[in-house]
Amino acid sequence: MKSMAIHSKHKLLCKVWLEYEGKPLLGKGGAQILEAVQEVKSISNAAKQVGMSYRYVWNYLAKIERTLQEPVVQTFKGGRRGGGGAHLTKLGEKLLNEYKRVEDYVGEILDDETYWEAVGLKISARNRLKGTVKEVDKGVVTAKIKIKTEKPVVLTAIISKEAVEELDIKTGDKVEAVIKATEVMIAKEK
Repeated sequence: MKSMAIHSKHKLLCKVWLEYEGKPLLGKGGAQILEAVQEVKSISNAAKQVGMSYRYVWNYLAKIERTLQEPVVQTFKGGRRGGGGAHLTKLGEKLLNEYKRVEDYVGEILDDETYWEAVGLKISARNRLKGTVKEVDKGVVTAKIKIKTEKPVVLTAIISKEAVEELDIKTGDKVEAVIKATEVMIAKEK
């Protein structure tokens, strides 16, 4: 999982796992196992690839299957020349995809400095202007907010209607215009 530095000596870390009926189901190691099975089409070769024992990998997969009461890996025997193998079932693929989707999403948030600035965990932006909302014009999708800043200027920001409603922005509210390289965002103390 990715991390974000919030102080020179501290970092924010996050672990992702899936649960089923309150029981841990799939974490980073399990996702690596499923991904390796998907890639190499073999439980024993997947175990080698992820650096885990065959027995551990087999038991991990069996535990998932007992919890869900449905297989996540389908195995098949080879003929006289060998050639057996394994592949993920539809459920196994779905679990792996869901885990990766959530891990990627959380990773994006941890990497997004503007998100952390917006929630107040790290403020590096110097381009924040305090002001008072003079006008709110809500459209179908976006809203136009006119802000009179403490310096003698009025800014106009185009933000989503959803953001206006979520922040409950009204004329007369005290807000900050947070200026990014490509856009102007609106921040309001809770």
